[in-house]
Amino acid sequence: MSKTRTLTIAATSLALLALPTMGDAQTRPNSSDQPISFGADAGEYVGNTVTLRGRAELIQGDNRLRADTVSGLNQTGESVIEASGNVYFVTPEQTIRGDRAVYTTANDMIVVTGDVILTQGQNVLTGSRLTYNVRTQSARIEAAGQGRIRGVFYPERSGN
Repeated sequence: MSKTRTLTIAATSLALLALPTMGDAQTRPNSSDQPISFGADAGEYVGNTVTLRGRAELIQGDNRLRADTVSGLNQTGESVIEASGNVYFVTPEQTIRGDRAVYTTANDMIVVTGDVILTQGQNVLTGSRLTYNVRTQSARIEAAGQGRIRGVFYPERSGN
């Protein structure tokens, strides 16, 4: 099998493993049923790890994971996807930005660290560590050391 074909298969496998349950199945079709596309400036497959470098991006349905580098490891049916450098995880409702992210498919959790910013519409929440469940769309944000989380929320207006 050619190295290019092996890399393509490996990267596709990474994409399939990285985004199995993103989104809320009750409100829209499950993203895991959607085709997956990926892109990067370069990539490699070594052992059971795929690494995409340079504007790496995985897209499935309405969800997108983008970073300078994305790598994935699959062991015993559980995948761990690591993204670093200018990390963005974008859903139709939220955008999460950070310096590094680790997504574990077994529990549908993505942990984003560094200078973390979560936006939903005009609402903004900042901190240094965000734990986000991609299935339930619930988030927990924390601050490092003596730091504080910060946020701005705009109330919804009805009828005006």
